[in-house]
Amino acid sequence: MKQLILGNEAVARGLYEAGCSFVSSYPGTPSTEITEAVAKYPEVYAEWAPNEKVAMEAAFGAALAGRRSFCGMKHVGLNVAADPLFTISYTGVNAGMVIGVADDAGMHSSQNEQDSRHYARAAKIPMLEPSDSAEALAFAKLAYQLSEQFDTPVLLKMCTRVSHSQSVVETGERVEVTKEYQKDIAKYVMMPGNAKKRHPVVEARTKALIAYAETADINRVEAGTDNSIGIITSSTAYQYVKEVCGDTYPVLKLGMIWPMPVEKIKAFAASVEKLVIVEELDGFIECHCRDLGIDCVGKENFSNIDELMPLTVASKLAEVWEVGAKLDAAIPPRPPVMCAGCPHRGLFYTLKKNKLTVLGDIGCYTLGAVAPLAAVDSVICMGASVSGLHGFSKSQQGAMDNKTVAVIGDSTFMHSGITGLVNMAYNESNATVIIVDNSITGMTGHQQNPTTGFNLKGDPCAKIDLETLCRAVGIKRVRVIDPYNLAECDAVIKEELAANEPSVIISRRPCALLKYVKHKKPLTVDADKCVGCKACMKIGCPAISIIDGKAKVDSTQCVGCGVCEQLCKFGALQGAKEE
Repeated sequence: MKQLILGNEAVARGLYEAGCSFVSSYPGTPSTEITEAVAKYPEVYAEWAPNEKVAMEAAFGAALAGRRSFCGMKHVGLNVAADPLFTISYTGVNAGMVIGVADDAGMHSSQNEQDSRHYARAAKIPMLEPSDSAEALAFAKLAYQLSEQFDTPVLLKMCTRVSHSQSVVETGERVEVTKEYQKDIAKYVMMPGNAKKRHPVVEARTKALIAYAETADINRVEAGTDNSIGIITSSTAYQYVKEVCGDTYPVLKLGMIWPMPVEKIKAFAASVEKLVIVEELDGFIECHCRDLGIDCVGKENFSNIDELMPLTVASKLAEVWEVGAKLDAAIPPRPPVMCAGCPHRGLFYTLKKNKLTVLGDIGCYTLGAVAPLAAVDSVICMGASVSGLHGFSKSQQGAMDNKTVAVIGDSTFMHSGITGLVNMAYNESNATVIIVDNSITGMTGHQQNPTTGFNLKGDPCAKIDLETLCRAVGIKRVRVIDPYNLAECDAVIKEELAANEPSVIISRRPCALLKYVKHKKPLTVDADKCVGCKACMKIGCPAISIIDGKAKVDSTQCVGCGVCEQLCKFGALQGAKEE
């Protein structure tokens, strides 16, 4: 049956059809929908893990037990999982194991723009890279075949444009695959004596994979009518090249991006007058070609900054080689903003009002750095706010003890904030951590996490109690506040900053977009009382604007949280009276 589906949904279908029976992932845009989609198949056990390292280790355990497994993450999540990744490359697998990683060229929702292809080369693991939904499904199935054929985990690299675009796929039937588990200490116990013997196995496997890449159908040459230029490309860059050039110039489309073929590339390069490499981010293919002694054109014309677009490809080809048309198109910017009624808004307003230094983290609350709040001083990676706060506080020798806090979300805290808090308690850091508990994993689309009491499928499960957890690691002062109550926020934050020991404040209020959250009626503005002071604008709520010198509330966005009402000294903003 043919269907029009997202690239991520196509991967999930491929996992299902290939007989995958175990999935463990951590949500991260643009990878999240793979796991959400595969969880809908009853034959597949699927879960959200606390972080990507745990997900990969769990997926390896399932593969070791003889069941095809998958773990999914975004590019920065692969950094977290790098520890098991490099060692699993040595051990190999039993049943097939596929690792999905989704890059975010253009940084639509990420803190950096790293290129995950380098992980494939560094860990010496094959990587497949689909360019549309049909290939996403097919490559997911192929990945399991290669995993078991070559005794290796296989990386399946997606990206924002492939993950979140739709194309036609043809679905098939599920094939159940299981392997028998057999104890093998020499293969799976990676103490030095065994690991030394496994390294040569990995090198031999790479040579075998290169030989496979030479003839694999997923590395295909598409003939053109003009051999003055030949293009090597992959992923979305392939789609842009075909859109701009059509069938005019020959194209070598690489579906296996590591290891790459040698003889096939040499033969293609010899068949054209000039070789052009079109790829997103780093010159990965380009470096491979240059290592082979092939003269080519790449990153000197196609930047390694930001994602490519058809307009970019057309413009560069027209500018340098008079291929295609040079086009310009201006797209108006759309800055991110916290939603109306976001529970983080009142907290960040209070932090800014008190002129505190705020070490932030990854999640919706990162938007606390955006004007007019501008309340966040640093954001590095998951969990870095807590660890960074400790280092910042210690290095200041007490000078900033009552002026610095860390802010971290409930899901991010479970991901990698706990160990930082343990460090603070153990090494007696005089600082305050604020856990913004919005009862969900917000930024990636409302996934459950260990603090919500529900698993991926929505079934009730063990619920981690944040207050108890914080006390268990050695934090004696644990407070809970409502971020909609500005006076309470201000008082508690000042009290905890004044305390001469580490403390935790839990700012608890569910995300305003959760379906079960019941909102109050929108606020109204008494125009006669409004003096146009713009105090209400200081919280940056998208439901509030100034029109003709007076505050205006958009009733379609306002959820009646009442934060702005607390800022108005003239009583112009009025909430609905309780009936």
